[in-house]
Amino acid sequence: MSEATDLVDRQIQAFRDRDLDRFLSFYAEDVKIRDFDGNVLMDGHEGMRGMYGPLFRDSPDLSVENPHRIVSEAYVVDEEDISGFNLAGFPPAMRAVVVYRLRDGLIQDVVFLL
Repeated sequence: MSEATDLVDRQIQAFRDRDLDRFLSFYAEDVKIRDFDGNVLMDGHEGMRGMYGPLFRDSPDLSVENPHRIVSEAYVVDEEDISGFNLAGFPPAMRAVVVYRLRDGLIQDVVFLL
């Protein structure tokens, strides 16, 4: 296990636990979360709080599994199977590819491929 995968795994466990503050602690304050086209979906911790706060609050059965992973230095690419997702505009279950870029011991950038 590398430092990068350990960080991403701890972030995933905080997601499973629906612990917003612990979840955010693995991200840089100025993190950018984008879609594949480069559109910014969330900007910084406050942007993440706006989405993940309601998601964690309203999704008691939230779960994520990672059937596949690729690691290349500061990048971790996960296939994620998410279920129990209860947030307007999203299906209750989805599969995504998530690219994490780490810098200075934190997740600096995320790209979602949905």
